[in-house]
Amino acid sequence: MKDKALPTRDRILQAARKLFHQDGIRAVSVDAIAEKAGLTKRTLYYHFRSKDDLIAAHLEARDQPNLALFKRWFEDADGSVAEKVAGIFRHLARSAQSGKWKGCGFLRTSVELVNLPGHPALVVARAHKKRVEDWLSTIFLEAGAGVYAASLARQIMLLLDGSFAVVLLHRDPSYMETAAEAASDLVRYHLPASGGLEPIVASRTI
Repeated sequence: MKDKALPTRDRILQAARKLFHQDGIRAVSVDAIAEKAGLTKRTLYYHFRSKDDLIAAHLEARDQPNLALFKRWFEDADGSVAEKVAGIFRHLARSAQSGKWKGCGFLRTSVELVNLPGHPALVVARAHKKRVEDWLSTIFLEAGAGVYAASLARQIMLLLDGSFAVVLLHRDPSYMETAAEAASDLVRYHLPASGGLEPIVASRTI
């Protein structure tokens, strides 16, 4: 009853999100999405011209919520900017402990559509990742990283997306914890409040 109270377009997106997460975008048919939403395929096509448009809209619907979640995790973490960045990774490590966790939907979609670089969903995925990177760059710039802010943001993105892939492969969230330590070290290395541009001495046993 709750789902049927949603606007039709939202019902379609909700059904698509559940099925795409469960089975992947290629394995899920338009018929299956329409059935899950309790609608006819004709109604679905009234709101979305094609499955490709639906996939893109599905990712667009996740863009701002995902970024807002990262921002909340950053703000809620105590301590320095380095510790706050590490907090994002640690929250992800806790999420990855769930048996339902399947990594980053934007990255999973890019793998499924690897032969279609111009696909509208990949345009959305690239824009989302760039928004996260730009947000990090702004944080680092405001914290005093100066000309290193953009490069530092890119390094954190590499750690973030790399850890998504490795944790998904090994089903071991501790890799995300290790990425948190690496991210913290990188941020402390570049920020003047932490001494700035001094070599990081390894102090942890991995």
